[in-house]
Amino acid sequence: MLPTPTYLQFHALFVVPVVAALVLTATYRLGSRRNVLTATAILTGLALVYTTPWDGELIRRGVWWYGDGAVLVRFWSIPLGEYLFFVLQTAMVGLWVARFRVDTARSLATPVRTRLVGFAAALVVVLSGLALLRSDSGLYLGSLLVWSGPILAIQWLFGWHFLAGEWRTVAGGTLVPAAYLCGIDSIAIRLGIWTISKQYTTGYAIPLLDLPIEEAVFFFLTSLFVVQGVVLYVWLIDRWK
Repeated sequence: MLPTPTYLQFHALFVVPVVAALVLTATYRLGSRRNVLTATAILTGLALVYTTPWDGELIRRGVWWYGDGAVLVRFWSIPLGEYLFFVLQTAMVGLWVARFRVDTARSLATPVRTRLVGFAAALVVVLSGLALLRSDSGLYLGSLLVWSGPILAIQWLFGWHFLAGEWRTVAGGTLVPAAYLCGIDSIAIRLGIWTISKQYTTGYAIPLLDLPIEEAVFFFLTSLFVVQGVVLYVWLIDRWK
């Protein structure tokens, strides 16, 4: 029986080559190279700071764990590979969405009522998460929705209407990397690199992949954060100029 691959080997096989290919074939239709890379760098830093406490708490609660020998080093209970995932996923999505176009000619001026619609939508996400947290099976999904709420609130409060107008870019920029990440996540689970707890998940899975719905929602939301962040940053900088 072959040994369980390490988290770092997983990155070397499935994540680093994709990021490298995107770097080598990079095009910046979304905005200038400087603006896109600056936005991606800022979001990478925010991803590390904002995700680490939530991720570490769920690991300590036993929502997921890692196979024997899969983790070589940890920092604050979080494997090094997990931190690399925060960085590499952000880079992957930022470089991918850079290939799309947006119309930044729209004014930044937005009625307060319009902004509040975005805030209300994010509040619904948070309340849904709080409802799920009433049971053990809702711990992963519920905490994920509550954790995502503040990011969605900031982004949607600022420019949900602009994002809606650029829905093709937002959808294409989000769904393709999210689908790829779901696919390789399913492979990692089958290889035993990590295991998702049945106690703290709803039991629903993505057909064919047999992937817990929580994992799919995680990759969708985190990819969406990056896409929306880059698009809004490019819009903001272009309008200021």
